[in-house]
Amino acid sequence: MIKIMLSTLLGDRRITQADLARKTNIRPSTINEIYHEMTDRINLVHLDLICEALGCELSDLIVRVPNKIPKIESTRSGHPISKR
Repeated sequence: MIKIMLSTLLGDRRITQADLARKTNIRPSTINEIYHEMTDRINLVHLDLICEALGCELSDLIVRVPNKIPKIESTRSGHPISKR
């Protein structure tokens, strides 16, 4: 699962969503969707602007948390995927 850590980063820096929207010129509603992890896609330019405004790396903003139950069990050719 992919986690967006924007709420944590803003909280740590005591920056509001509105402040971030003003700094980056990203629509407040877009910032809100990212903040609440209600989006399936994020514009790469927006990611760059957010990282620049917060002085963070992309890996600070987006984190992959392994799924407890794998969603992929085999390859397209039917070969099982090895469990680590």
